[in-house]
Amino acid sequence: MGVILRGYSVNDATWFYLSLLLILAVFFRFNRVFSLRNLDLALLLSIAPGLLLVQRGYSFGFGWLFVVTGCLLVRLFSDSFWKRRPLLEQNLNPAGMAFLAVSTFVFLVSSALTASPPQETVETVRRADEMLKRQDTTLEQPATEESQAGPTARLVAAPVVRASDLVVSGVSPKPDNRWAVEQIAARATAVLAHFAVVAGLWMLGKRLFGDANSGLAMATLYLLLPCTSMDVGKVNHVLPAALIVWALVSYRNPLVSGGLLGLACGTLLFPLFLLPLWVVFYGKQGAVRFMLALGVVAAVLAGSLLLTSADSHSFTQQIRGSIDWSSLTLDRETLGFWSNHDGAYRIPVIVTFFVMLLTLTFLPREKNLEHLLGHSTAIIVATQLWYPQQGGAYVLWYLPLLLAVMFRPKLTSQTPPVIVPAPSEEQQLTGPARQAVGISWFGRRGS
Repeated sequence: MGVILRGYSVNDATWFYLSLLLILAVFFRFNRVFSLRNLDLALLLSIAPGLLLVQRGYSFGFGWLFVVTGCLLVRLFSDSFWKRRPLLEQNLNPAGMAFLAVSTFVFLVSSALTASPPQETVETVRRADEMLKRQDTTLEQPATEESQAGPTARLVAAPVVRASDLVVSGVSPKPDNRWAVEQIAARATAVLAHFAVVAGLWMLGKRLFGDANSGLAMATLYLLLPCTSMDVGKVNHVLPAALIVWALVSYRNPLVSGGLLGLACGTLLFPLFLLPLWVVFYGKQGAVRFMLALGVVAAVLAGSLLLTSADSHSFTQQIRGSIDWSSLTLDRETLGFWSNHDGAYRIPVIVTFFVMLLTLTFLPREKNLEHLLGHSTAIIVATQLWYPQQGGAYVLWYLPLLLAVMFRPKLTSQTPPVIVPAPSEEQQLTGPARQAVGISWFGRRGS
């Protein structure tokens, strides 16, 4: 923005005020002040002040985020009690909404391309480059808490690094241009990750909600919210959310959703807690395909680590360092809500989280898409209450799913796919019974 208009810049606080007016103008229900939509908007907008306080070094900002996260969790627990889910039109027609979405996305892209990328994103790009060159520098460059991410981000960033290398080599064929390649690749990967989230939200509304305008509204609100612009360059936080959204879009195919969720588990720790819920959701037959896809993805990710391992010891260290299991311990120095409290106070919170995890996984026994969406979001939000590092500030982990919960219609008819277990049964079907069975490369499932 400073290149176009000299001396003009929009910082995070200014964007909060501007986006606040835009969000209220487009999404606030002025004819029904006391409505669920307005409550959801108030909860979403209350996240930004806490992030601004944390950004400016005020420790009570984490307390603010802790309270807001608790309120979001209560809202998700009560989601099933809101039986009436009428389709609420926005205060802007679809053409105007599309223009606003594209304009905001261009603004965020310009911000991502001009601002310095976060160190953890640069570290991910550097490790992707090492994977392409089959180099092992894990002992020379130990991962920090902020840069620690699994191999999925490196696999996704690898083609971007290769393309950036070709671009930089064509413009300036110098041997010392690795810094330029890393900067370009880090910025481009961030833009692609946000585009994946936006496209996933739109597809979620079109395919599962039956309303493309709802998907457009979710994508627009995602782009307008200040918490998106504040962390626009954090690929390691945006990528798992994008993969989970697309897993929901593809939930009717356990192989595809299992592969996408497996990739999400290869980024950070929190997607692992979703696996029991999804396995139970699919039932016996669907769970087999889902877990098969998980196993294939795990083998691919392990193979990518083998490319940068000098020996078996290095491979083991990379496997252990791919996921930050130390976040479950109580004796580490952290920056966040729990930095001002004794680590022992996290014990009841962690225990409560796992009790909640078991409850949401097995109850109710017959699940539909409403339960899968709401319970997955609640699990990710709940991790913020006990996560030691920047607890409550990692909003991009759950923001796309939270928007889907807030905009969803009734989804009780969206049940798990019916898998036909025996291939020979399809050969015995004739007439209308044979047409009722959907056959694809990924398996057979009832319509």
